[in-house]
Amino acid sequence: MSHEVRDVMNITDIKLKDLSSNPAPLGLMGFGMTTVLLNIHNAGFYPMDAMILSMGIFYGGLGQVIAGIMEWKKGNTFGTTAFTSYGLFWLTLVGINLLPKLGDNFAGLAMSKPAFAAYLFMWGLFTLYMFIGTLKATRALQVVFLALTILFFLLAAGNYLGDAAIIKVAGYEGIFTGLAAIYTAMGQVLNESFGKKIIPL
Repeated sequence: MSHEVRDVMNITDIKLKDLSSNPAPLGLMGFGMTTVLLNIHNAGFYPMDAMILSMGIFYGGLGQVIAGIMEWKKGNTFGTTAFTSYGLFWLTLVGINLLPKLGDNFAGLAMSKPAFAAYLFMWGLFTLYMFIGTLKATRALQVVFLALTILFFLLAAGNYLGDAAIIKVAGYEGIFTGLAAIYTAMGQVLNESFGKKIIPL
């Protein structure tokens, strides 16, 4: 065998080590903080306002899409699907709230309660399937996705039935969901920063 052929064969054996950072904490924080703030509203503490919509566009929305693209680069199909999808969820949610307010031409686009319930139900179904994907991941991530599944179904039921009490319960459950995501994000950041398990996941 010639030296040239051996050199080509050796090149195919080279493995590249990925030294890029973990994008999951960015996605989890964007999701977690925005979810907490929205669900404080759902729990009845303050109205829907520009703070929630801005978080939905920039941190919950664009931040998670960026995290999803970074996960794609790392070859993580689950992370790509989850972060990109939930980032786009926040952007669509902002659109649902803002489009009917853009003038008379958009006034007829206001979403009915049954339509909004169907929207939330489909996100709950998506999240249920994603929860199954976490069963081989950390317990903390399982808690986040299970809580989020429950949240979507509670919100879907509350909107379909027009029941403010269910939506209020969903608000408190959503605060827990967001805090669970923040906990998971900070666990990953601090454990990596200290090089040991500071926060159990």
